[in-house]
Amino acid sequence: MRRGEDFSAAVRKGGRVGRPTLVAHLRLRDDVDLPPLVGFVVSRAVGGAVERNKVKRRLRHLMRDRLEQLPRGSLLVVRANPPAASARSERLAAELDVALNRLLRRRGSGPQAPRDGQR
Repeated sequence: MRRGEDFSAAVRKGGRVGRPTLVAHLRLRDDVDLPPLVGFVVSRAVGGAVERNKVKRRLRHLMRDRLEQLPRGSLLVVRANPPAASARSERLAAELDVALNRLLRRRGSGPQAPRDGQR
C-alpha cells in the first residue's frame, strides 16, 4: 500500500484491534477484483531509523505468510507500537495472528452479512 488515501480509508473507516506491540486496521472495500493491500506505519516512537526499518522488515516478512487470509479488495494497516522494537518475532507473529483473527471474525471474511432483523 502506497497511497495516502488507502491508509486513511483503512484507519478511519475500518475495524481496529490493538495489541501491546501493534495495532491493526482492516477495511473491506466493495471492489473484490483487487488484491488485498497491506501498509505499515512505524513512527519515531519505536526508535531510530535503523530500528524502525528493522521492525518494518520483520512485520512485512510475517505478513507474507498471512496474506492469503485477507479477503480480496481489503486494506490492512499495521501500526507498530514502541514495544515492537524489542519484541521477539514469535511474539509479533502471535499478536499479528490474534489481531487478524479478531478483525476477520468481527468483519466477516466476505461481504457484510445482514444482521438479525435486517435484510
